[in-house]
Amino acid sequence: MDRALLGTPQHHRVADLSIDIRGVMAALPHRFPMLLVDRVEELIVDESIVAIKAVTINEPFFAGHFPGRPIMPGVLIVEALAQAAGILAVESLGLAGTGKLVYFMAIDGAKFRSPVEPGVLLRLEASFVQKRASVCKFAGRALVDGKLVAEANFTAMIADPPK
Repeated sequence: MDRALLGTPQHHRVADLSIDIRGVMAALPHRFPMLLVDRVEELIVDESIVAIKAVTINEPFFAGHFPGRPIMPGVLIVEALAQAAGILAVESLGLAGTGKLVYFMAIDGAKFRSPVEPGVLLRLEASFVQKRASVCKFAGRALVDGKLVAEANFTAMIADPPK
């Protein structure tokens, strides 16, 4: 597990950084069934992230969405993109170990181009559009086999956890 950046903000390009599930779980508070990032393939601090979600038939949402024609709900695709962006924020802003959380605040321009079915690798790409001390804006795209399946712009807030 290459964890060279976790908790240490860097200001240079790191195109070969990869993060396994242990590192993902260290960066995000989410747990099963809401942890929707399995690994990070590439992270460029202060710029972008490429993460992967292995979509399997064992996902709990497939039981009801839809019986006989399982499709990953679009809202969960956007949540997966937001989680990938959360990892980018944690790494870029040095948030690991601070207790601060990345909260999903807003979504704009969400478009769903193609259904996501079990048995695929969902590629999650997110990049910073704007970065301030406590609010970040991102652009995200989700792809399957190189084909765009969803895209959205979203905003997140960095804050202390509720007491």
